Amino acid sequence: MSVEIKQHHCLQDLNSLALPAMAEYFCSASDIEESRQALAFARRLSLAVTPMGGGSNMVFAGDLPGLVLHLNLKGISHRPSGQNQVEVTFAAGENWHQMVQHCLTRGWYGLENLSLIPGNMGAAPIQNIGAYGVELCDVFVSLEALEIATGNLVIFDRQQCEFGYRESIFKGAYRDRYLITQITLRLSTQPLANITYPALAEALTAAVPTPQLVGEAVCRIRQQKLPDPAVLPNAGSFFKNPVVSESALASLHSNGSDAPCYRQADGSYKVPAAWLIDQCGFRGQRRGLVGVHEHQALVLINYGGTGTDLLALAAEIQSAVIERFALALEIEPRLYGLV
Repeated sequence: MSVEIKQHHCLQDLNSLALPAMAEYFCSASDIEESRQALAFARRLSLAVTPMGGGSNMVFAGDLPGLVLHLNLKGISHRPSGQNQVEVTFAAGENWHQMVQHCLTRGWYGLENLSLIPGNMGAAPIQNIGAYGVELCDVFVSLEALEIATGNLVIFDRQQCEFGYRESIFKGAYRDRYLITQITLRLSTQPLANITYPALAEALTAAVPTPQLVGEAVCRIRQQKLPDPAVLPNAGSFFKNPVVSESALASLHSNGSDAPCYRQADGSYKVPAAWLIDQCGFRGQRRGLVGVHEHQALVLINYGGTGTDLLALAAEIQSAVIERFALALEIEPRLYGLV
């Protein structure tokens, strides 16, 4: 049975920002063979291929030429991995938060701090998702991917992924060169809770916090601060937190700024982008049909605008932050459809 390829397919309902965009060709693949058939189709017509998962980390500035390949692969398996550990393999199309909940139910721990992050499993390694003191790379073992140019299956280990702060090789040198089909994570079977993140520690009142309580606390915090994309279309954090050197931080503070900062393991400092944006007066502001969320300045909202509208607001914010603090804000989601 041949995979179905659609022409001129609307992507508005498939991205969490609800931005209008059309794919020249579109295919939703439910397994490896369908993915390979779609890639073969793209090669025959010399089409560019854009991988797509849950659409929570994509900003469409216009229509997408070529083939948009939606990976809808499902499945989960596991095997023991040493003492008090288990390796769990997730198909790329599984929903991230649902899998976090599934792991908690099974007694597999390590993902609870990443509860309620939108998107699917396959997208998680691309930007090395992280929250509340945990990053994907902390538990990552390997991933399996199809090479777009050949359809060959390739395995990448942790080192080969070149993880960094919201970074991986799949955002740089290997951008849109591979379709991630599954990821394998090493989780603990011991219920040890990670509450190193200050806001999370403050939110937990239990004398002995459990991973389940951590997951519940993370959900409460996120729901209080972040809007539901189904209600207010958004892509979560729109900008990365700037990471600066000690001397750059000293310069920032010497200019009269009391910017909060968090020391990193390498001696650098992370400055909250939300604080910088808030100080520039953007929180709760609107520019036509797009705006900044009233409770979290790091989240841009689409009220019915276009990707062009959203990126114009983002550029305005970036310019204001540079002018006031001499810090550059980098957009976190990936941009598509730029002319």
